[in-house]
Amino acid sequence: MTPKTYESLAQAAERTSLSTKTLRRRIAAGKLRAYRDGPKILRLDPSDVDKLLRPLRTAGF
Repeated sequence: MTPKTYESLAQAAERTSLSTKTLRRRIAAGKLRAYRDGPKILRLDPSDVDKLLRPLRTAGF
């Protein structure tokens, strides 16, 4: 069984080109699940972060 991997807010922000502030707003709005590790450390599941990004419908698709 492969262990589950998590990423920090900074790692998720860099990977997706979103700001950490945007990610925090999504967490506060209940649109992104975060996991707490201690009193200050938040971790995100990369697949949950990826679900925030959806393709736009365009005329060619």
